[in-house]
Amino acid sequence: MNAVIELVRTYGDEATVGRIFFNDVEICQSIELPWQHNKPNDSCIPEGEYKLQHRHTEKYGDHLLVENVPGRAWILFHPANYAKKELRGCIAPVMEVRGLYGMYSRVALHVLLRNIRQVGIHFCTLKICSYGHNHAAVGISHPKIFQNT
Repeated sequence: MNAVIELVRTYGDEATVGRIFFNDVEICQSIELPWQHNKPNDSCIPEGEYKLQHRHTEKYGDHLLVENVPGRAWILFHPANYAKKELRGCIAPVMEVRGLYGMYSRVALHVLLRNIRQVGIHFCTLKICSYGHNHAAVGISHPKIFQNT
């Protein structure tokens, strides 16, 4: 079974916030740097489709690497709560966004990884878009999945 992880963004001057859907069901939200024309260390990455790879490091534990980002390297899904101080182009899954801050990032990453493990990372595709370019999430309220952690 193939799975689509869809990150649907809303761009802001100070941060980019998003909603992460797993096969059309919202499972968490996200925070990223604002769009700065894909400038390394200062911008979120371009919209598009990407493959993911599972990684484990001492610093972040289990997390994800976004592969083949044009003009960029080492773009990760990892825990963070404040985009400007903790991200350099990476994506932080969070359970809730309050202003410029994300809440419960480690929990959100765990929920995302748990869903990916159910189908296998090699069957997952990451699709990043904004609300103006999204077909499934515009104007539709999706229930969140809160799985036991």
